Amino acid sequence: MDTSPKLPIALKTLEILENFYPDAHCALDHRNPYELLVATILSAQCTDIRVNQVTKDFFRAYPDVDALAAADIPALEEQIRSTGFFRNKARHLKECAERIRRDFHGIVPATLEELVTLPGIGRKTANVLLGNVFGIPGMVVDTHVKRISFRLGWSHHQEPAKIERDLCELLPAQRWTQAGHVLIAHGRKICKAPVPLCGICPVADRCPKNGVKKYR
Repeated sequence: MDTSPKLPIALKTLEILENFYPDAHCALDHRNPYELLVATILSAQCTDIRVNQVTKDFFRAYPDVDALAAADIPALEEQIRSTGFFRNKARHLKECAERIRRDFHGIVPATLEELVTLPGIGRKTANVLLGNVFGIPGMVVDTHVKRISFRLGWSHHQEPAKIERDLCELLPAQRWTQAGHVLIAHGRKICKAPVPLCGICPVADRCPKNGVKKYR
């Protein structure tokens, strides 16, 4: 007789998705915290593929915080134009680098509280950095995670911060970072907006959208 504790249904669902997307990972190319910081700022309203194309040349021109802080705004805008919203992004990038140099001795900070004080950095970007370069569990809530969390019944909120709180209560901390990668992969490939591909979904039999009432 199996006397082991039963995993919550949500965690079992996550494990199925983890097995379905074993290679899920951060799609933004980076080698250090500075590069991921830049890439996540550029990724707003832009595909990861485009960001990776742009950052190849960007990091040659601006290899570190000091170079970015000293950047000329018009040149910076031209460098990132194809990512969209390039004027705001250029301003945030330069101001962010200046703040890191001034307040954090040129080192990208490694706490959520410090990261969100930087221009252009919200909780989502901070959690991307925490989980992927600092080894600190972070639950990223982007449009895919928000959509899937609602469809699976894991959260009924609309605000990302409240969704993040719900997911962090539902899943163990050591799974947060990978859960974000897996849910994003699922959102891009199967659980799409506006019409999900339920016929090939590995967790369709666990989804409230398909009449399942127990989801937590």
